[in-house]
Amino acid sequence: MVTLLTAAGIVLFFLGLLFSIAWHELGHLATAKMFGIRCTQYMVGFGKTLWSRTWGDTEYGIKLVPLGGFVRLVGMIPPADKPRETSAKPLSRWRAMIEDAREANTVELEPGDENRQFYQRPPWKRIIVMGAGPGMNVILAVVLFAAIMMGIGVPQNTTTVNSVSKCVLPADAASTDCPPGAEPSPAMEAGIRPGDEIVGVAGEPVDDWHEANTAIKRNIGPTDITVERDGGPRTVTADLIENQVVARDDDGEVAYKTDSDGEPVTDERGFRVPAMETAGFLGITFAQEREPLTPAQSAERMWESVVGVVDALIGLPGKVDDVFRAAFMGEQRTVDSPVGIVGASRIGGEVLSQPIPMTDRVVFLANMLAGVNLFLFALNMVPILPLDGGHIFGALWESVRRGLARLFRRPDPGPFDVAKLMPVAYVVVACFVVFSLMLLVADVVNPVRLTQ
Repeated sequence: MVTLLTAAGIVLFFLGLLFSIAWHELGHLATAKMFGIRCTQYMVGFGKTLWSRTWGDTEYGIKLVPLGGFVRLVGMIPPADKPRETSAKPLSRWRAMIEDAREANTVELEPGDENRQFYQRPPWKRIIVMGAGPGMNVILAVVLFAAIMMGIGVPQNTTTVNSVSKCVLPADAASTDCPPGAEPSPAMEAGIRPGDEIVGVAGEPVDDWHEANTAIKRNIGPTDITVERDGGPRTVTADLIENQVVARDDDGEVAYKTDSDGEPVTDERGFRVPAMETAGFLGITFAQEREPLTPAQSAERMWESVVGVVDALIGLPGKVDDVFRAAFMGEQRTVDSPVGIVGASRIGGEVLSQPIPMTDRVVFLANMLAGVNLFLFALNMVPILPLDGGHIFGALWESVRRGLARLFRRPDPGPFDVAKLMPVAYVVVACFVVFSLMLLVADVVNPVRLTQ
């Protein structure tokens, strides 16, 4: 059964990734057609075409290598200001790449395309076309996050006892097994049971989990604990002791260790290490229930996800060495290591096979897919070719140039010649290909694992 669930998780998440790619490209296709730009191809994947059909003047299909997708628009590169000169003197390698890209751009031009080319559209229309792809990823991420946070809800601690520790152990103990001669926990000695609802501590009523947890931590010695059991209140006396417990902030959120520079401390697998404090210890865990968030709370959490994705993108170059070492030198990967489509799909399979409620598994997969879509948005908005952000930057620069020309009554400088940046695009593509291959090797031979 575990193997079947793992395989199902891999397939489902892989299909989710393919849908995200297709959804992204649909944004480019729909807006390009809306503005009268001819689109010759709409493809999911790269390499050999596995399946395709032509409707209208566009070929729709799926290719062999599912590492992305593309919509081919006619006239992405404007014609040269002057015709290419033929002379005995060879062109420089840089210039040759520019001219080769320009010539390749004209291959698909057909009679009737004289006014259906991308570069002929005003900058604001080109910005919409190129921004629509990443925008579709944002829409999908928002829909997934909203469905999770405002529909299914997020886990919230309650005042109901979930489990009772048999013995006294520090919160950072490596195992929950009681060693020989271990002292029984105060909750065990007091007779507190799973399912009890704590309604009072030390004679004071508590309305929520945060109040109950805070009250327990600030009391040492014999303390009255009032619980609801079998429909009625019952008071027991627990001899609370000092112990190492997880530190929390004023909002009840877990506090994490930081080093002298204020950077988070992580363990060998990359998980953040909770801060510890000495406080009153009862020896229970509280049950959790899913509660829907308000739109404002959901928006705040979504923004935190956006900030986290941007931070991950900024830190991506620094992870290249780690990925190389994991792929070819056998070094252990941390949970924050970059993963490719293979690695992400494998994590999806691992999640779906975990012995946790199915709702939690589905929510985890949906959260992962939403995070992937946010990352696709952030990555594609980087202002370098061949990413969407590179074309957006070119359109913005053209708009600025034309605005300044009108302001100073100078001739229209014409469209921005994106071909001049094609050598940079080739370098970027080469880097992406190499990094993708490294990720593929690492994901196969040394995958990221959420569990041991």
